[in-house]
Amino acid sequence: MDANAPDIDRIDLRILEVLQADGRISNLKLAEAVSLSATAVLARVQRLTRDGYILGYEARLAPQKLAAGLLVFVEVLLDRTTPNVFEAFKAAVQVQPRILECHMVAGGFDYLLKTRMADMQAYRDFAGTVLWQLPGVRETRTYAVMEEVKNSTRLPLGL
Repeated sequence: MDANAPDIDRIDLRILEVLQADGRISNLKLAEAVSLSATAVLARVQRLTRDGYILGYEARLAPQKLAAGLLVFVEVLLDRTTPNVFEAFKAAVQVQPRILECHMVAGGFDYLLKTRMADMQAYRDFAGTVLWQLPGVRETRTYAVMEEVKNSTRLPLGL
């Protein structure tokens, strides 16, 4: 749903902005931040969740401290672009915990994967035992990240 839809107002957008910055903020502090009562804010958060604007809450972890310091993007070109190959590939990707994101893209390849590994050897092992064995994979191109310049999941809300 579009953030500019009539059922979401500037206060809702402000609530979403504050929650993106601190998902653990108390309802009372959130109410203070948006200048509403705690009861009104709670009702709005519940509605925003019910209506699908808020998908959930999670902790952001430090990959370097958890044996996942190497970020690798992988372009995947499939051997055929048929519905059954796409479905088999998508199903296989879903069960791979080292694949953090998978996006079907337009352009010179079919999918862009975001993966995290301990180091380059771990990536090489993953590529040989998992990545190149995924259904329909014809070719891959690997991009190991040397420096993460920006890493955010926050959406711009136009406030």
